[in-house]
Amino acid sequence: MAAMIEASGLTKLFPAARSLRQALRGEYRNVRAVDGIDLRLQRGESVGLVGESGSGKTTVGRLLLKLTPPSAGQLAFEGESLDHMDRARTLRFRQQAQLVFQNPYDALNPRFSVRRSLTEPLRNTKVDRAEHEPRIAAALRLVQLDDAGRYLDSLPHQLSGGQLQRVVLARALVVKPVFLVADEPVSMLDVSVRAGILNLLRDLKQRLGLTAFYISHDLTLVRYVCERTLVMYLGKVIEDGPTAEVIQRPAHPYTQALIKAVPRPDVDQPRDNLPISGAIGDAANPLSGCRLRDRCPHAFARCAEEEPALVEVSPGHRAACHLHTQGRA
Repeated sequence: MAAMIEASGLTKLFPAARSLRQALRGEYRNVRAVDGIDLRLQRGESVGLVGESGSGKTTVGRLLLKLTPPSAGQLAFEGESLDHMDRARTLRFRQQAQLVFQNPYDALNPRFSVRRSLTEPLRNTKVDRAEHEPRIAAALRLVQLDDAGRYLDSLPHQLSGGQLQRVVLARALVVKPVFLVADEPVSMLDVSVRAGILNLLRDLKQRLGLTAFYISHDLTLVRYVCERTLVMYLGKVIEDGPTAEVIQRPAHPYTQALIKAVPRPDVDQPRDNLPISGAIGDAANPLSGCRLRDRCPHAFARCAEEEPALVEVSPGHRAACHLHTQGRA
């Protein structure tokens, strides 16, 4: 059976200048935001993508939704290539695949009522006008805004952060998608409402049979809602496996550092020393070999000479680290 979405060698380069003077001279270098990743999501699967800011996570999400054109690589949806889509196929894909934005305060037009914000995607995907009101009411019920009449004429500034994020979710769901990309869906919300939104996301995925791709720096989120987790560093996927396996038995030093950096509720408990130090590297000029070697305490000669490939460290669990092929893990 074909995967819901499959990427092969997906790459995105962005031209960037070091300074205004270089920009005026037309002196640009390529930033490799996403560098040849392979990805396969099965129908009904929930997959998380984690990593530091600057690792390329959001760009991957935009590439999967065809919001950003790839520099190289292939992308297929339900076994059908998404390259060179005609207008009808593009319209159908826009209905099937939707994005939940990171910041609900910026995701909605401040001059649009809730009704108008939810009507726009129906118009854009050519849904019959007679279906608009029933679809909008059903979408609001799905996100637990049951009294639709109370919200339809509200403007964004009249809603709380949690209500806004539910409206953003309803806007994505109103066109009845099968694939949902959620980019940091709770990072801008108050801690007190995050759990409610996460419960809602998990419930919606199960009820609607959605294929979901969550982008986050928060391992707590992916642990709660994702069956499989990918870890990304400087445009590359460096670990991939069942979420419980990745979090309980991380195989890559970078993943180990991400887990140790998660805040603990007991402030009196001593924190472990982080195995990774320093800032994320330069995506325009990545190191030879392993891109993490300047930050990794386990680096040895081979790490500078050869880029590690993803290798299986346990059933269904892969990591790109020479420690696992040198017998040093």
